[in-house]
Amino acid sequence: MEQERPYVMSFAGLDPSGGAGLLADIKTFEQHRVNGLGICTAITVQTADRFLSVEWLPTAQILAQATPLLNSCTVPYCKIGIMEDVSALQTVVRELKQLVPDIRIILDPVLKASAGFTFHDSIRQQAWKELLADIYLLTPNYDEALALAGHTDGEAAAKILSDSCAVLLKGGHHRQRPGYDTLFTGATTHVIPPGHAQVFPKHGSGCVLSAAVTAGLAKGLSLPDACHHAKAYTEKLLGSNPSLTGYHYL
Repeated sequence: MEQERPYVMSFAGLDPSGGAGLLADIKTFEQHRVNGLGICTAITVQTADRFLSVEWLPTAQILAQATPLLNSCTVPYCKIGIMEDVSALQTVVRELKQLVPDIRIILDPVLKASAGFTFHDSIRQQAWKELLADIYLLTPNYDEALALAGHTDGEAAAKILSDSCAVLLKGGHHRQRPGYDTLFTGATTHVIPPGHAQVFPKHGSGCVLSAAVTAGLAKGLSLPDACHHAKAYTEKLLGSNPSLTGYHYL
């Protein structure tokens, strides 16, 4: 008989194409054999290569979805994806911490869709800095780290951000070393090199990576091990076919 699966939760947008956001997170959770709870933060109109519009859900509606689940299930880790703005993020994180004080939050700071739509035109860096004090792991790509830290170098930006929480700097947009991820945890740095398999660009790969990290942590992996495992899982997705939507499998 299979051991009881831990619960994890995702706060993310509903992408009808299934490649990113809430649907991609749930697919990833299922492959990792964790119970995935899904909270919708936005309804998007998009395909794998075109982003047409987004309708943001109010924070009260987002929290109304999450509260009964958090009251009835033990959720040690949750992932947060797209939110309307940093104020909405602060509200949701604050309420989460009140409901489950020891919950660990993995924040994937989606500032721009892979199809080109920009979610946040202005970055309130002080507000983000205050927010990160309640975050366990931040998973920005190179450009997101630059924007959030107000720096011109990705590694330096990630180190600045890691003063507040652990940071997994994703390497897909890295200027000098594409494919190299770096985990910053205080004074320790873990470099995670790419594998050798052929990979193709994928819609939603950042969502998948952060969801896989969340699942690994819920199953008891250390943070470095969860990040290494998540990268290997995401590379399988990237190499699964040449299209913009990958296949999920362990």
